[in-house]
Amino acid sequence: MSKQLDELLKLDNQLCFPLYAASKEIIRRYKPLLDKLDITYTQYIVLLVLWEKDQILVKDLGSRLYLDSGTLTPLLKKLESKKIISLSRGTKDGRELVISLTKKGIELKKQAYQIPQTIGGCVKLEKDEAITLYKLLYKVLSGLENE
Repeated sequence: MSKQLDELLKLDNQLCFPLYAASKEIIRRYKPLLDKLDITYTQYIVLLVLWEKDQILVKDLGSRLYLDSGTLTPLLKKLESKKIISLSRGTKDGRELVISLTKKGIELKKQAYQIPQTIGGCVKLEKDEAITLYKLLYKVLSGLENE
């Protein structure tokens, strides 16, 4: 094999690796904070969406979080069993499933306010660097979405 081809397979030349490793490490920092709320990181991001806009269709939630129904269905069932959300059929189209926060789900929001600030303290970026990274990551997601 040529040296140039071997370069393609070096870990240090993979954009995906630092994205993966950073994501894994940041999510690991969330764990003790989310354990106090008895939720996982994936459940947390579902709640973030619902705290912004209660009563959302499952398909819209999946699009927003880049999650397919195979991942979302058991996740939502678990949140429903914890009485954090309720699932109901849409009034316009009975095939659509609507997710709503319960009183417990609304109360969890009050307990979650400190989480973003705590996690932000773990990431050693200046504000402008964080904004740039945020924009670049969404640019990556947008490019992947359009393929």
